[in-house]
Amino acid sequence: MLIAECEIIIQMPLGLYISVPFCRTKCTYCNFASGVFSREIFEKYVARLCAEMEHSRETARQTGGLLDPTVDSIYFGGGTPTLLDVAQLERVFVTIRQNFEVAVDAEITVECAPGTLSGQVIATLERCGVNRVSLGVQSFIDKEAASVARLHKRETILDDVAGLRSSGISNINIDLIAGLPHQTRESWETSLSELIALEVPHASIYMLEVDEDSRLGRELLAGGQRYHAHFVPDDDLTAELYETACERLNAAGIRQYEISNFAWSGYESQHNLKYWTRQPYLGFGVDAHSMLRGHEANAVRFSNPDSLEKYFAAKLTEHTLVSEQAALEEAFFLGLRLNRGVDLTQLASEFGGDLVGAHSDLISELLPAGLLERQDSTIRLTPRGRLLSNEVFERFISPAVSV
Repeated sequence: MLIAECEIIIQMPLGLYISVPFCRTKCTYCNFASGVFSREIFEKYVARLCAEMEHSRETARQTGGLLDPTVDSIYFGGGTPTLLDVAQLERVFVTIRQNFEVAVDAEITVECAPGTLSGQVIATLERCGVNRVSLGVQSFIDKEAASVARLHKRETILDDVAGLRSSGISNINIDLIAGLPHQTRESWETSLSELIALEVPHASIYMLEVDEDSRLGRELLAGGQRYHAHFVPDDDLTAELYETACERLNAAGIRQYEISNFAWSGYESQHNLKYWTRQPYLGFGVDAHSMLRGHEANAVRFSNPDSLEKYFAAKLTEHTLVSEQAALEEAFFLGLRLNRGVDLTQLASEFGGDLVGAHSDLISELLPAGLLERQDSTIRLTPRGRLLSNEVFERFISPAVSV
């Protein structure tokens, strides 16, 4: 009885992430587990997705996770979830509500590529309870969008925003990427002005990632010219464009609250805040990740295969128990993503003063380096620290600070 009561106390509402890895075209910068597939595979995928949700309690039991069926955020990501037909979308939503207790005020987000929001699709989203849409715009400049295989035009974006608002969905996020081929200071200013003029309550600003997991990234690393790689701005200009976005959006009242995210007050992404504050979430679909509080550890993390073939094989999910030390490291590098930073007193209360104190020397080193700033017991990234955030985060998970 006492154990059950304790478990109820430490549990909290879930966030659900639904991965839909299908695209109309594969963007050259994309490093996600998504691609172009025949529609014939969509129905098989939806069936597998729904079966996974129906077995979520068993998955939690097998991995040692504590599962509260109450859900207060749902996020459909991709890929492009709105490529599913309306019957398939509705089936996924029905399955969610059959297996989880969705809060009346739950934030329900669907990622959409501009040009996939027909009137029928918007009506389906509204009927299914969707109250937030994230548009993968990336650029309002047609030439820039086309250079990375985006299929939409500027007018498409404006039409989609108007269509969503006329249906009652006004909580809209727009993504932009700094560092796209052909991007200049002038064209970036145009994209920012267009975003601000639309008066959307949320924006996400990313800097182009250069790695081996995307076609454009591989071409850049190889010094080639395919995929317009020779028209990609250099690192210094890309960083300058990001800083310009921070200044412009903050001045327009779309305040930065996380490294890549900006919002009007009260419109911060509740789902993404779960990731950054280590609240529990379950992911379903290809390459979806999950984190639950654990029976025998601080938490348990597990994920699905990153290919359709392996996902359809329905292999048992591998899982990792998160120790107190690992959980503290996560609390540092996830919490520091947020502009509000990390409260060391709060961490000491949760993890113990000795574990937190083991990071004192590192914090003292990063403060004069201009990467962190401190106010009372709270530490946060400086503007320079945000530009070099990956380097800062790596320091918090280095063996040198382990105890």
